Amino acid sequence: MRSFTRRKSLAITATAMVASLALVGCSAADDSSDAAASTELVVGLLASPASLDYSTTGGAAIPQALLYNVYEGLVKIDNAGDIQPLLAESYTVSDDGLVYTFLLHEGVTFSNGSPFTAESVKFSLERVADNWTANGPSYLDPISSVDVVSDTEVTITLSAPSNSWLFNMAGPVGTMFSPDGIDDLATDPVGTGPYDVSEFTSGTSLELTERDDYWGEAPFMSDVTFNYYADATAQTNALLGGDIDLISALTAYQLIGQFESDDDFAVYEGTSTGETTMTLNNQSDAFSDVRVRQAVMYAVDRQAVLDTVNSGYGSLIGSMVPPTDPWFDDSLVDLYPYDPAKAEALLAEAGVSDLTVSMKLPNLPYAVDAGQVVKDQLSQVGITADVTTLEFPAVWLDEVFTNHDYDISIIAHTEPRDISAFAAPTYYAGYDNPEVMALFAEADASDEATFVELMKEASATMAEEAAADWLFLNPNVTAADADLTGVPLNAPTLSFDLTTIAR
Repeated sequence: MRSFTRRKSLAITATAMVASLALVGCSAADDSSDAAASTELVVGLLASPASLDYSTTGGAAIPQALLYNVYEGLVKIDNAGDIQPLLAESYTVSDDGLVYTFLLHEGVTFSNGSPFTAESVKFSLERVADNWTANGPSYLDPISSVDVVSDTEVTITLSAPSNSWLFNMAGPVGTMFSPDGIDDLATDPVGTGPYDVSEFTSGTSLELTERDDYWGEAPFMSDVTFNYYADATAQTNALLGGDIDLISALTAYQLIGQFESDDDFAVYEGTSTGETTMTLNNQSDAFSDVRVRQAVMYAVDRQAVLDTVNSGYGSLIGSMVPPTDPWFDDSLVDLYPYDPAKAEALLAEAGVSDLTVSMKLPNLPYAVDAGQVVKDQLSQVGITADVTTLEFPAVWLDEVFTNHDYDISIIAHTEPRDISAFAAPTYYAGYDNPEVMALFAEADASDEATFVELMKEASATMAEEAAADWLFLNPNVTAADADLTGVPLNAPTLSFDLTTIAR
């Protein structure tokens, strides 16, 4: 029986230490008006949530703002990427890996005043199968039963050992809900987290207010506003002009030097799980032939795309696996070197000439910029891309993600460890290889060493069959006021965790 207990101490990261040093000698800290405003934080983001219900609306924008801040689960992923107890004070795992017993914190309440108990766990997890249509409801398929032992103890039994299910429980599907708090999730989230939503204007802003009755350690910032911007230029101008305090996941890489040279700001570069992916619709007439997909791989100079879109920041990956995952295979980075002649030969072998494809892009700056580079490169091998820019998230999610009405699209997949979800034949990529899905299933139920080996095998097969062109991995670059401390360095989950940030 393995036992896991919540860590009570607050780790001081190198990021926080550097930012703290920047505070020394800052005269603004002595100003009473600034001190009064020191518990308010304004964060600038690009992708705005269309609603606040991430059980029915896909994408990263909702959990980015709400996960760990408004909503909590039994466990969470810390900034190092490790699983830690959260609403669970501790948990144990049976020797056969099938039974997980969670001891819950006492006195926890939802923001509407309802108590959080083991019954809340049972309700929340059983609700996923019937009510969730987004953000990975299948992640909880390993669960066989949820049994209430007492108000503060719950056991979850799996149908087979699973290496991934608890990690996934730290994401949106592990969110705890109150039965009387699900009537209006799109505009009125009810969670156990340190913040409550006070105001939401889609496309503009989301305001969070600290809960006075929060069960855990109070956050340092009492009021947080997420402001949403149409492009990276407006976002960076807002930070330079003092309208916001921090940019999370900075994409205006050409401006990083400007922030680094200004003592009023601090820049942090960490890791992310954001694979900027050129998805090829494997089920479309254009790309059902693997040779045509492979031709596209050879036709695209990924380093040129990275240089254009990210000013060289980030790294090439070759699969939907970042280097922080144990099954990352660096040999896949060079699987498809830039080779237009090879691309033309594969197209000829497939009997394809003068191919025209629909490229539907979300109206996000990086996707539009990457699409232009790809369009030009494809034209060099006889592929014409008709580009359409779609409003994100609503229209893109409808046409591309839901209805699969496209040939090529480009989007950053930020969900951690999502390669098996991408491989599902019903997913918008339309990749269909039963042997790969069987490998993922076998890996999940295996011992740790076999798990890593089989995950590598499955991801390599997907790369060889050109399921998609994983263009590059985004870094996690944050630019912030220099007096902010505890700024998260890495982005190991979808959440932008506010709980460590202070002045």
